[in-house]
Amino acid sequence: MKRRSSDDLGNVDRVSARLLASGEGWRVSEVVCRSGPLDPVFEEEHRWTSISAVLEGSFTYRSTRGRVLLTPGSLLLGEREASFCCGHEHGVGDRCVAFHVDPSLLEEIAGDVPGVKRTDFPVHRLPPLQRLAPLLADVQALVASPGALSAEELVLRMAGAALHGVHEGATARATVSARDERRMAEAVRMMEARLVEPLSLGTLAEELGMGRHHFLRTFRKVVGESPYSYVLGRRLGLAAERLRTSSERISDIAFACGFGDLSEFVRRFGARFSVTPSAYRARSRTRSA
Repeated sequence: MKRRSSDDLGNVDRVSARLLASGEGWRVSEVVCRSGPLDPVFEEEHRWTSISAVLEGSFTYRSTRGRVLLTPGSLLLGEREASFCCGHEHGVGDRCVAFHVDPSLLEEIAGDVPGVKRTDFPVHRLPPLQRLAPLLADVQALVASPGALSAEELVLRMAGAALHGVHEGATARATVSARDERRMAEAVRMMEARLVEPLSLGTLAEELGMGRHHFLRTFRKVVGESPYSYVLGRRLGLAAERLRTSSERISDIAFACGFGDLSEFVRRFGARFSVTPSAYRARSRTRSA
């Protein structure tokens, strides 16, 4: 197995890194990987603490603490000087935004997060939780329009959310078989390909050759949330991006993102982003002005 530092991503043929912003004790990069099932796996090492928002694709992350499947909307948590391997045995490629934080800044952030006494990450992943949706939307905005001030604020928020999430027990380790992981990775690919189409639990389970209850239980164990919550979150994330980047009518955005009823979209969006779609659009334009 080959070994390299995670800071040298841009030197690998199938991985490219674009620095979005940096400052004292932090750095933010967009990382695009094009590896697939037939490509070699590298052993890597985090130089700084790393919190990566997964924007596209699915991949596995493995260290001495275990192995998890990362999907769009989840956060990958990597500890400083920890060795790990990323694999793409279930598909090709992914895109992440990596937030690297040095120990002194992480200690400072931890001191301001209620209930957090440590800066280590006992788990590798935070699933696509509802309260992470505003953060992920701001990460997408940063990629589209990098800025040092907005990036520094986002670094502090991401690190705070990660520390709070893992130390309040938001995730728990679960024993996942290779077969379950493979089937749930296929389920995620199916969902992503038909994200705005009507898609039932029964249809997904049938295409995977599973019973509905078994599929539901396995998806929650492997991905970290229910299939319905995953699809809802991804649809709302798409809607937030269109609200920020287009002048389409809100009703058109709602229907294009898979919502059949405008009032339901407004309610769901408000519950996840704590603001109405129109207010979110206005706030996004004010920030970019």
